[in-house]
Amino acid sequence: MTTELSALKEAIALAGSQSELARRISKLTCTNVKQQQVWNWVNRSQKTPSKHVIAIESVTGVSRSKLRPDLYPS
Repeated sequence: MTTELSALKEAIALAGSQSELARRISKLTCTNVKQQQVWNWVNRSQKTPSKHVIAIESVTGVSRSKLRPDLYPS
């Protein structure tokens, strides 16, 4: 399991579920993120899309450098 995937799974656990993480991102960013998209991040791309990194950090506290170390080196 990659660092990015571990961080994403940590964010999901902190939010409580994929659905809740999607709701929190949607509310913060005024976009429409669905649970299915979060599922795709975990099971297909295995990392957080760059446009959602800051929102996930804001709603879960998982640092951007853990979510996407390629974009935000520590």
